[in-house]
Amino acid sequence: MKQYLKGLIISVILLITSVIADRVGLGLLAISSSHTLSGFLSIVFGIMALYYAILSATIFSVKRRHGMPGEVKMLKGLYRVLAFFGLLAGFVYVQGQLAVFSSFFSLFGGMLLGWSLQAPVSGVAAWVLVTLKRPFRIGDRVQFPSLGLTGDVMELSAMYTTLNQVGGAIGSEEAVGRSILIPNAMLFSNVVINYTAQQETAYILDEVVIRITYDSDWDTAVQILTEAAREVTADIIRNTGQEPYVRADNYDYGVYMRLRYITLATDRPRISSLILEQVFKRFQENKNVDFAIPYVYSFKRGKFATESHRSGDRHTELIPVARITDGATLLAELEQDPEAVMPLARNIADQGLLQPLIAVRNLGEDTYTLIAGHQRLKACLYLGWESVPAIVQNPIGSEVQPFRAKGSGTTSSSQTLGQ
Repeated sequence: MKQYLKGLIISVILLITSVIADRVGLGLLAISSSHTLSGFLSIVFGIMALYYAILSATIFSVKRRHGMPGEVKMLKGLYRVLAFFGLLAGFVYVQGQLAVFSSFFSLFGGMLLGWSLQAPVSGVAAWVLVTLKRPFRIGDRVQFPSLGLTGDVMELSAMYTTLNQVGGAIGSEEAVGRSILIPNAMLFSNVVINYTAQQETAYILDEVVIRITYDSDWDTAVQILTEAAREVTADIIRNTGQEPYVRADNYDYGVYMRLRYITLATDRPRISSLILEQVFKRFQENKNVDFAIPYVYSFKRGKFATESHRSGDRHTELIPVARITDGATLLAELEQDPEAVMPLARNIADQGLLQPLIAVRNLGEDTYTLIAGHQRLKACLYLGWESVPAIVQNPIGSEVQPFRAKGSGTTSSSQTLGQ
């Protein structure tokens, strides 16, 4: 700020000197019949003094209200343009051509100015129409589909509509505190959707989607969902009279339960989060309903196969108990002493068969001979299983194709493809 005060002082001194010189007859040089060089310099130094005075006052005002330095830079650029046009007008004046310049400007400058002010004039017209018709008001949530913008109206001026952007930075329907300036002239060429034009339409329909398993109890799930929505949106239900409801559709891994309810347009994320929290807690407490999650199902593994093994020529298969040659002998032993496998059977019933059996496929037959896991098979027979998971080894004497690494001419002895 000191340099601008210094410039102001110098300009004032030169202005006074030029005025005094012109008054005492020291015109230095005649520019026109009525103006001298000292008179023109007095105009120049006067404009410079005014420029530095206004700029110094601006800097003082911005610092006093703790404004940003960028404000001073913006205003400084505007002041420079105005000073340039002032100097140009002063030069034309001392030349005695002000009338000619005015005529030229009125012919061409006026046309150029009208073309350049087309958008601002349209903006002012839009501002007047919005103020009178009020398609949206300050505080309303509006959306510009063609611009991909949604926001809450913060200010409506003659040139711009200021929005507090909704979403954008977080991809949600919450205001993020980022100001968006929409030129009012654009209101004539863009569709504007108002979420809150009237009190009745301040509410919108929303949904929370829950995936439940096929074995969940339908009525219990519907009751939990609707009660959670009623609890969270009790005030909205009283104002609108619209109760929450459930719509469902099927998908590969369960059922989509779509809880639909009336919510506040400006408070949608918070309300949906509270409803989901209530549903989650009640699902955890109730054993009749469960969340469904996607899974990969293989008919060869079956529901009893807990893990898939691939190690060399061994892999897990679900094999029928009737095709295990040891099955008849083990069944006879089970009938003689069933209590011997009861502890193991209870453990398998609770936790599943954690370790598969080991069997070998018989050559030329679709049967298997058990190598390890006789007690486990006996427990599965006790439980009435018709199929059991087993690690099936290649039969002795069968042809095994060696695994070859891509681009390698050697055979890997640790990994082979079994029959």
